[in-house]
Amino acid sequence: MDAIDKNLLRAVQQNVKLSIQELSEKSGVSTASVQRRLKALRDAEVIQQEVAVLDPKKVGLGVTAIVAVELERDRLDHIDAFKRKARHDQQVTHFYCIAGDADFLMIVMAKDIEDYEAFTHRFFFADKNVRKFRTSIVVSTEKATLEIPI
Repeated sequence: MDAIDKNLLRAVQQNVKLSIQELSEKSGVSTASVQRRLKALRDAEVIQQEVAVLDPKKVGLGVTAIVAVELERDRLDHIDAFKRKARHDQQVTHFYCIAGDADFLMIVMAKDIEDYEAFTHRFFFADKNVRKFRTSIVVSTEKATLEIPI
């Protein structure tokens, strides 16, 4: 990956709707080169997905919770089952396996506190493998981005 690829990636992270012509002007290479480079970045899965970023409140999601989870056992089959469950649950927007005080850290979105409580009953209390979970409710979002530093 060279400097031109990095410039293209920075540009599309900020605005994926930029035209090939606009990307060509920003990067200083031909439109054909931009198209080839973007195809190569997609094929190599450097660009994994191109999505719309939504405002949670405007789509009815008023609660964001950051949840640290500890599992009861360190059995691989239980860990894998928990990972599968988290990956497939729509309310779980970010899911990390971490080192430290907890086994996992997740970001959970809910309509309201009652909806989050229902999530905890369904996701944590109903799972015998969850030893404990600690929730922090987000009071205000000062920065939330999918952009990564390049």
